[in-house]
Amino acid sequence: MPQMTGGCLCGQVRYSANVEPMFTGVCHCTSCQKQSGGAFNIVVAVPQATLSIQGSPKTYTKKGDSGSEVVSRFCPNCGSTILSEPAAMPGASILRAGTLDDTAWLKPTMEIYCDSAQSWVQLGGGMQRFAKMPAPPR
Repeated sequence: MPQMTGGCLCGQVRYSANVEPMFTGVCHCTSCQKQSGGAFNIVVAVPQATLSIQGSPKTYTKKGDSGSEVVSRFCPNCGSTILSEPAAMPGASILRAGTLDDTAWLKPTMEIYCDSAQSWVQLGGGMQRFAKMPAPPR
């Protein structure tokens, strides 16, 4: 896996990580819909400890469906959401794939929060589908 790099629309906040993703997926949750202004977000989960952030993102914290907090980090200048950190997934950063510099390698393997998906979205591609977020393997 080559090093992942990316950033916001204006370039004020940048990140890098040199790690295999924990997972890649299509997220249909209502928060992703609101943040993206679209029907879903493509997300890449990486271990938080492997992620280096340059710049000073602002944060927004809300309760997720688990009842635990989800911290979103976004550019204070252009407003691009860069990532989220759900307390329900300790140690994980969920990058927004649209912020990656290179997406040629990206192939989502699952759809999550399908119970919130827009009724007209039919992606196909043989991805696993989950009503919510699946439990991490133990």
